[in-house]
Amino acid sequence: MRKKMIRAIFPGSFDPITNGHLDVIGRSIKLFDELIVAVGRSPIKNPLFTPQERVEMIAELTADIPGVLVESFDGLTVEYAAKKKADVILRGLRSLTDVAYEFQLAMTNRAVAGIETVFVMTSEQYGFTTSTMIREVASLGGDVSNLIPKAIYKKLQQRLKSVSDNP
Repeated sequence: MRKKMIRAIFPGSFDPITNGHLDVIGRSIKLFDELIVAVGRSPIKNPLFTPQERVEMIAELTADIPGVLVESFDGLTVEYAAKKKADVILRGLRSLTDVAYEFQLAMTNRAVAGIETVFVMTSEQYGFTTSTMIREVASLGGDVSNLIPKAIYKKLQQRLKSVSDNP
C-alpha cells in the first residue's frame, strides 16, 4: 500500500525570520513530506522587508533541508492552502497567549475550509521571541544577534540604517 504524501504550510510574516521559526521548521519537516514556508502579505503590518526579500532569506537558510519550499502568497491562508493542496496548516506556539489565539484561528479554519492545524511548540529558549519584538528592540539599538540567524542580523542592521538615513 502506497503511503500518502503529507504537505503542510507554515504561514507567517517572517519579518524577519527568527531562530524560533527555524527551530519549528527544522523539527516539523520530520513530520511532513513537504513543508511550504508561506510568506504572507499582511495589510495591517508595516513590514521592514519585502515579501520577495523574506522569501529569498528563508530559502537561503533552509536550502539544505530536504522537503522545505518557500513561497509568498496574498489573501487568506486557507485559500492558499487549498490552492497548494496542503493537508494541514502548521503553527508554532510560544506561550499560553498564543494558544488562545491559535486555537480560535484553527477552529475557524476547520469550520470554513475543512483544513486541520498542527501545532508545534517552539523550543524553550525561543518562547519569548517574536519578529515584532526583534524589529522593535533592534530599531532602538538593542542587540538581537542571538535571536536571529547571523545573515539575517546583518541584513536587519543594514535595513534599519537605511531607514534611519532616509526618514
